[in-house]
Amino acid sequence: MITNQETVSTEKTNEKVSARTLLSSLWLFAMLTYTYGDVVTLMDPVKHGSIDLTEGFLLGGSIYMMIPISMVLLSRILNYRANRWANIIAGSIMTATLTMTLFVAVPTSYYVFFSVIEIACTALIAGYAWKWSNPEASRINVARAQGATV
Repeated sequence: MITNQETVSTEKTNEKVSARTLLSSLWLFAMLTYTYGDVVTLMDPVKHGSIDLTEGFLLGGSIYMMIPISMVLLSRILNYRANRWANIIAGSIMTATLTMTLFVAVPTSYYVFFSVIEIACTALIAGYAWKWSNPEASRINVARAQGATV
């Protein structure tokens, strides 16, 4: 169950997963889904020759894919505030652009399959980051900072 705290507790093992680890893992999951979706597309003889793969197109695609690639690392190393906003912005950008690609041309069934998973994952990232509260400002940490026993 996902909460808006710094850690997420799993019900069966009661282990805590940090928000940073969860977000980084979701970005990694999204990246693997993008990659396999692209591999499947390359195997489709009909789709293979339909796009003019110019140097500019490949550079644009490379820059675009650096968003989720970078977020795998940034989700682990940025401070809370920058991390939260980077995940909200990157998740929103990826969700919006992936949704728009479904309306550019008639998508294949496998493309829709991968897109739905990718959109759900990046929307989950943005939503989780939106609800993520500052762990340093929690009542327990504030009480501890003031010397209270919790």
